[in-house]
Amino acid sequence: MEYPDALAVMEQRVAAIRAGTTPEMIWLLEHPPLYTAGTSAKATDLLNPRFPVFETGRGGEYTYHGPGQRVGYVMLDLKKRQRVPDIKLYVWQLEEWIIRALSDFGVKGERREGRVGIWVAHDGTESKIAALGVRIRHWVTYHGIAINVDPELSHFGGIVPCGIREFGVTSFHDRGVRISMNDLDAALIRHWAGVFESDQGESMPRMAGRPA
Repeated sequence: MEYPDALAVMEQRVAAIRAGTTPEMIWLLEHPPLYTAGTSAKATDLLNPRFPVFETGRGGEYTYHGPGQRVGYVMLDLKKRQRVPDIKLYVWQLEEWIIRALSDFGVKGERREGRVGIWVAHDGTESKIAALGVRIRHWVTYHGIAINVDPELSHFGGIVPCGIREFGVTSFHDRGVRISMNDLDAALIRHWAGVFESDQGESMPRMAGRPA
C-alpha cells in the first residue's frame, strides 16, 4: 500500500476509535520502497533520497520501508487498556511483542539502552532487525513497528537508520532464517494476548492483513 493512503486510513481510524464508533485495530501490510522521517530526523541523516521521502508525526528519525518488511500499524486506546496511560509501558509492550515473535524462529531479539528497536547479535557485532516509531493522539496510538523478513538491505543505505551510524540492519533471511510473511504474522497473533491483554480483559483488536 502507498504510504500516503495508509496514513490517511490511520488518521481516520484513530479519530473513530477516540469517538468510540469503531474498534481498535492492528494493520499488517507492506509498502513500496520509501523513507519516512520522524520528529527527531536530522537532515544530515538523509544520505541519498533514492526513494520518496515522507515526513510523519511519529517519534524517531529516518527509517526505510519496502517489500519484504512487515509493517504493523497498531491503533489502541490506552485509556481503556491501561489503568494509568503510560507511553513507556506501551513501547515496552511493542518491543516485547516483537521479541517473543522472533523467538519462535530461534532468533534472539534484544533491547539496547539508548538504541531504539530490536537488535540481534552476530559475529561480534549487532544489527537491527526491527524498528519502532509511534504517535499517540488523545491516548490513541498509531504508527508502530517494522520487522525485516527479507527486504533489500542495500535500500537502507540511503539513510542513517534511526540516526545510528555504528550499527547496521539485518533480516530473518540475512540471518539464514527462511520464514514467510504469513509465518511472522502467525507468531505476532500468537503472542499478542501474552503481552497486551489488560487487567480489564480487553480482547484482541481486529488484525487486518495486507491489501490484495
